[in-house]
Formats: sequence, structure tokens, C-alpha cells
Amino acid sequence: MKTLTSRLTIALAAVGSLLMFIWPLVIGAGTSLTQSIDQAHLAQSVFIVLMPLMIVTVLVEFSSGQITARQLAVLGVLTALNAVVRLAGAGTSGIETAFFLIILGAYVFGAGFGFLLASGSILVSALISGGVGPWLPFQMMAAGLVGIGAALLPHFKSSWITRGVLVCYGIVAAFIYGALMTMWNWPFLAGTGTDVSYVAGAGLLENLRRFVNYEVFTGGLVWDAGRALTTSILLLLTAPALLATLNRAANRAGFESRQR
Repeated sequence: MKTLTSRLTIALAAVGSLLMFIWPLVIGAGTSLTQSIDQAHLAQSVFIVLMPLMIVTVLVEFSSGQITARQLAVLGVLTALNAVVRLAGAGTSGIETAFFLIILGAYVFGAGFGFLLASGSILVSALISGGVGPWLPFQMMAAGLVGIGAALLPHFKSSWITRGVLVCYGIVAAFIYGALMTMWNWPFLAGTGTDVSYVAGAGLLENLRRFVNYEVFTGGLVWDAGRALTTSILLLLTAPALLATLNRAANRAGFESRQR
């Protein structure tokens, strides 16, 4: 029952995070929206919801026996390390150095750990670098989704297959992250009356087509390609050593092995 509660909490965190991005695609036909929504107010509202969600996730993981005090220490160390590593790129010209450790950490330690590692490291790096703005809670949620997805990847005995799966996921995750980060402000930045504008109440396929056009027009796909390239290279270079190190840390901290 405790494990089920933990999984439901993570699932709710994932669904809630995802809905904050894709709402332009799920608004029903005939529903009117105003484009005068204050982005800063929206981001603050998301932040207010997100912080308790992270705390609840930790508490549920504690109560279910998934995270002990020693395991929380591992989470803190990796969060701080990844926050510093992210400063080497932080999305500059499509360079993103944080995703490889998020993916590896979630792959070894699980979905709850991955969600907290991702969102926490994004928050800490933003506080260190002064990169706090209306985009921050969305970055945290999108990165959290990347962590949850990585935890769901299958495990293999072959290190080469494992590395290939992680690299493929890193590439896909980089483009999905970029699409989500573009979608949250697309209705406000694309203007009106063009082929890339968001149309409130239009069908799913119509707005999806317009969003893809917007991604192509603004060069978002090129930016995401840089993130995918950076992540895949770092995974190729570090996966064998870091997986071995993280698995040893998981065993010592008492995490249930996810290796098959």
C-alpha cells in the first residue's frame, strides 16, 4: 500500500506538471481565452503549487520507506553537484549540461528521486546564477518530467545496450523538454492572426500544427538539437563510470536495486 501511494504521488506530480504545459492543446472547442494573462502571475501560482508538491513527494517517499536519511543525503549531494555542473551551460546556445546526471540519477535511484533531483538542481542553479524568472517553475517541472521518464527505462545486463538506450532517451528528452518550454509561452508570444498563432478553442490537431510551425519559424528545433547533442555526448562519455559509481552509492545508501 505504501509503495502504491508513493507511485500515485509521482504519477500525480507528472500529470500535474504536464498539464501546465499542454493546456493550449487540451482546451475544448468554443472556450474563450484571453491573451492578456500576466505570465509572471501565472508562474508565481505554479511555483506556489510546485513547492508543496515537492515536499509532499519527499514525505511520501519517507513514509513508504523509499528514502531514508542516508538516501536524502545522497539526493542533496547530487542536487548540489548537478546545480554546479549546469552552470557550465545553462542552456546557452542550446548547450545543456544538467540533463545527463538527471537521467543517470533517475535511472539508478527511481522516479521520485529523479523528479526531486531534476527540479531541485534546476532551482539551486537558478538561485546561484541569478536566473530566477517566470520561466523557472516551468524549467523545474519540465526537468522533473525528464527525470521521471528516465526512471521508467528498462534495465539491461549489457552496458552497451544500456548506454544506447540512455543516449536515445537523452535525445528524445531534450526535444520534448524544449517543446514543453516553448509551449508554455507560445500563446502569449506568437501574436494573433498568423499561421503560427495560438487559436483559443481550436481543435487539437490545428493548434498542434500551428505549434510545430512556430517551433520551425523561431528556430526552437535548432536550439533543442544543441541540447540533444550535448546530452548525448555527455552520456556516452560518462555513463559507464557514473552508473557504476551511482549503483555503489545506491547499495550503500540502502536503495532497492533497480538492476535486472
